[in-house]
Parts: sequence; C-alpha cells; structure tokens
Amino acid sequence: MSLDTLRSALPDYAKDLRLNLDSVIGNSPLTQQQLWGTLLVCAIASRSPVVLRELEEEANAKLSPQAYTAAKAAAAVMAMNNVFYRTRHLLSDPQYATLRTGLRMNVIGNPVVEKVDHELWSLAVSAVNGCGQCLDSHEQALRRAGVDRETIQEAFKIAAVVQAVGVTLDSEAVLTR
Repeated sequence: MSLDTLRSALPDYAKDLRLNLDSVIGNSPLTQQQLWGTLLVCAIASRSPVVLRELEEEANAKLSPQAYTAAKAAAAVMAMNNVFYRTRHLLSDPQYATLRTGLRMNVIGNPVVEKVDHELWSLAVSAVNGCGQCLDSHEQALRRAGVDRETIQEAFKIAAVVQAVGVTLDSEAVLTR
C-alpha cells in the first residue's frame, strides 16, 4: 500500500479525512524535514499498523537517515514522557511535582536535528497522546525559538489528521471482517 492507497482506503464517510490528509501533506508550510518527521512521529504515536507502515515508507525516503532516526527517537521519548507527565499532572497530590523525575531523556537536549524540528515532533506526539503539560512545554519552547502559532498549529493539525486516519482505518478493518 502506498500513500495514495492509504488515502483511497478511507471509506466514503471519511471523505473529510482524505481531503485533510491531502491538505496537511500537500499544502504544509513546514519544511520537508519538519513535515515528514511530524508525519512519522504521529504515525508511530497513532499505534495504527496500517498508517505507520504506509507513512513510514515515504518518510524514510524523504528524510535523511539522521532525521529519520531523530524522529523515531522523539516518538520514543515522548511516549514515555507523555505517560509520566500526564499522570503526574492528573494526580490530585501536588507533591508528585516536587519529586525527582529520574527518567533519562538526553535526546531532548541533544536531538541531532534542528531543535525546532525536534520540538515540533515532540509537540505533535504530545497532541496524539493528550499530555497537556508536555504540549505547554514544547509550545513554549517553540515560541521562545521564534516559531509562530500557525506553524505550531500545523504540527498538531497533522497529529489530529493522522490519528483520525488511523482510528478510522483500524476500526474499518475490525468492522468489515
């Protein structure tokens, strides 16, 4: 299955998703590295085998080996951080926020790609995983780096579309058995 086949696999009732997928890929103001890294990390975070398989192939072709690995590293560390920080935030006991985290996350400080790209990818994964604390942290880092709100919104718009495509295709696979 190619990206075109992924689009065509969306059922008619999800035509808006098809159009949105075309839009976020074809009309994105992001650089190629930002776009395809964001698509890759969102495909990973979506946990949809079909979406990951199809977007990974093209992302691998469009990203340098370093950016491809950096995007996967961002998805991995944010999968951990999103659970940790979301849980700490949701607990009613504020004392958890005073405790040492004790988790290794060196890739955030040394991402091997432009820091802005890594922050965009981290924000997009955090959007898929619903971690408000991580969303705030990465949005603030991007704003401090001079990134405008439209660019930041593009990352979480991609996250929304990729997640919805994954949910739709995975549920269709179950419902049409």
